[in-house]
Amino acid sequence: MRYCTFRLGRTITPGRVEGDEVVRLQAPGLIEILGAGGRTSDGPRFPLAEVTLLAPIPVPPSIRDFFAFEQHVATARGNRGSEVPKEWYEFPVFYFTNPAAVYGPDDDIRYPEGTSELDYELEIAAVIGKDEDIAGFMVMNDFSARDIQRKEMRVGLGPAKAKDFATSFGPVLVTPDEFDGTSAVMTARVNGEERSSGNLADMHYSWRQILDRASRNTQLRPGDVIGSGTVGSGSILEHNDGRWLTRGDVVELEIEGLGTLRNRIA
Repeated sequence: MRYCTFRLGRTITPGRVEGDEVVRLQAPGLIEILGAGGRTSDGPRFPLAEVTLLAPIPVPPSIRDFFAFEQHVATARGNRGSEVPKEWYEFPVFYFTNPAAVYGPDDDIRYPEGTSELDYELEIAAVIGKDEDIAGFMVMNDFSARDIQRKEMRVGLGPAKAKDFATSFGPVLVTPDEFDGTSAVMTARVNGEERSSGNLADMHYSWRQILDRASRNTQLRPGDVIGSGTVGSGSILEHNDGRWLTRGDVVELEIEGLGTLRNRIA
């Protein structure tokens, strides 16, 4: 099943994508449907071309972004002259990012003030449903201001301001019966040029390990977003070529089975 949140006129509502149509679902929002284990009733159908897809979870209760791909960690740290810390192999690590700065497919991303090193990050995200289980997966772009991040990390906290201006999700949320979250080709393009390619199968930690860590001493709620972290080669930082995003760039992140998340830097 392919869930979505869409706008038709002034109405924002949850839906289910079926081919070139979207079925309106009778619920206040997608979070309520996920919390009920998918139980809902169908409303009217609309041509997909006549609606605007939003982020599947427009305002998540929380967003935890993990650091689960060894190649990304090793390359990014290697470019700074350091190695993967031994603690990384002991347990999956995450940081919280900003639920109030969520964007959807085809949204413009405002170029953040104070940076000249704007980066994309090619990721997949799981969304929590009933009983703290994964209800579905979607493409995730964790936009990053690398020069701001570099300074913040020297202080010993963060990433904070380097990350809290924009995270995009979409275009749909695909349930585990159609996408099990174990393997998929992941590709990033900027202005049509392929810049990154990797595979979900390269995650060092399993989703079970990630969820166990996320839920330790706390409770996961329906709608909580759990990011995988960046796939190997899935960011400009790893390329070390200085080709940062600029105004007008169109970033497309594609994950096999989940679709393409497209955003323009405004």
